Amino acid sequence: MRTIMARSPHEPSFSSSKRHFQWRGGKGGDEKKRGEEMLEVSIATSSSPFSCDGDAPLARKKGSTSSAAAAAVAVAVSRFRAVLTAAFVGRHRPVGLGPRVTGTLFGHRRGHVHFAFQVDPRACPAVLIELATPTDTLVREMASGLVRIALECERRAGGGKKLLEEPLWRAYCNGKKCGHAVRRECGPADWRVLQAVEPVSTGAGVLPGGGGDGGACGDVMYMRASFERVVGSSDSEAFYMMNPDNQGGPELSIYLLRV
Repeated sequence: MRTIMARSPHEPSFSSSKRHFQWRGGKGGDEKKRGEEMLEVSIATSSSPFSCDGDAPLARKKGSTSSAAAAAVAVAVSRFRAVLTAAFVGRHRPVGLGPRVTGTLFGHRRGHVHFAFQVDPRACPAVLIELATPTDTLVREMASGLVRIALECERRAGGGKKLLEEPLWRAYCNGKKCGHAVRRECGPADWRVLQAVEPVSTGAGVLPGGGGDGGACGDVMYMRASFERVVGSSDSEAFYMMNPDNQGGPELSIYLLRV
């Protein structure tokens, strides 16, 4: 109301009202003068900016402003939902590997061991490989000393796949053949294990059983550490486990070769 009732030289209603509202004191006055005063009052009122006709443009302006504001809010909400959806989907989308990755070895005691490599511990693994070697066998090998795991695959004519996209490998542990290895997609049971060890940057432990198979294979053993990735060529890569104290050589190394 303060803005509307501010005086300006472009609003003649105030001056015209002073001119038309000529109130006369005293007891006298004939009917003719009273009629003229009433006529002048009605004319001044119809030209006032506070009349109903003057409110119509203001109401239309307010209506258009409200519509524009509602449209802007709808666009903002839509963008916010799109950002949330992209963030949620991004957690389950494989991300390309860099020079430093987070590696997780896990598996049931009497089940096969799995290798998962992640750029971000919260992201879906870029590489998930399952070995035919039982988990407890690999644990005993690592307890005895350094472990070298080599995975070999055949070079196919006209194949344009990247090395980490190869589906089938021959596996060797410290020079001894130990069956085959296959590249897998991250399933619900694998994802639950990776989520459980997400806060762990470096360490090993046991997760209670009862995962995707109802605990039939017992508890889940895991080891998690940072790995250095070295790319020799398009047909050779290596992952070296980094010791937290930076002393000695890597306790675990994984080599991928295409021959």
